[in-house]
Amino acid sequence: MAAPALQGPALEVAGLVKRYAGRPVVDGLSLTLRPGTVLALLGPNGAGKTTTVEICEGFRRPDAGTVRVLGLAPTDRTLRPRVGVMPQAGGAYPGLRAEEMLRLVASYAAAPLDVAALLDRLALTDVRRTSYRRLSGGQQQRLSLAMAIVGRPELVFLDEPTAGLDPQARHATWELVEALRSDGVSVVLTTHLLDEAERLADDVVVIDHGRVVAAGSVAELTRSQGELRFRATPGLDLTGLDGSREEKPGHYVVAGRVDPQLLADVTAWCARQGVMAEGLRSRSLEDVFLELTGREART
Repeated sequence: MAAPALQGPALEVAGLVKRYAGRPVVDGLSLTLRPGTVLALLGPNGAGKTTTVEICEGFRRPDAGTVRVLGLAPTDRTLRPRVGVMPQAGGAYPGLRAEEMLRLVASYAAAPLDVAALLDRLALTDVRRTSYRRLSGGQQQRLSLAMAIVGRPELVFLDEPTAGLDPQARHATWELVEALRSDGVSVVLTTHLLDEAERLADDVVVIDHGRVVAAGSVAELTRSQGELRFRATPGLDLTGLDGSREEKPGHYVVAGRVDPQLLADVTAWCARQGVMAEGLRSRSLEDVFLELTGREART
């Protein structure tokens, strides 16, 4: 599954603009995907993620800005065998059986992966003769992933690849994405699962209202403002625990450099209070995401 070495970014977007009815859905967005890495594109509903990805895939044309996919324009026909796409809609013919659909896609590739082995890896062997329309949602999702990677692409766009999957299938998908990266494949991942992005992504781009509001590695984003969080009895007197606050009843946040000393200070303070510090953790990607985009539900 190894991809050839690429000179320059696998994906480069600069000043991207897309308007609908005069309203900017993507508004000056820029990002770069390094070869052989996973970039997670995060944002609330309506932030512009899908439009951005569809432009990069060549399905929509931008109103302004530039996009280079493996150094070429997204609409360049020579990209077709080099790029894999897993859309939310699935992209399979409803009447075809799972194995037939995957072999059809594989037939377009010069050196496809072994279809039987890929079906087995994604737990689809038992339903290989079942038509796509009769597969469960999770099975359809896994078949779409198989279709995206069977041609040994250099770059893969995965749009919410684990949506609707059970925990076992989700972990199998994560392992497959990690294997793609190990083989030098570049991956653009859109997801609403922050733990998924935290596990898989080398770099994260958070967008809201069509603009980039944060970018960097998970470590860079989560340590930009160090915090240690824990749960304990509500309403504790926080005297003696510098930089602390009760965010909501029983949920405490301590600001500061997250290191062994801060951890020791918090646990010692809790011991003096006669309480247990439950769920001790540093600032997560989900914390960062909610701070940047707000906590109100989006439609």
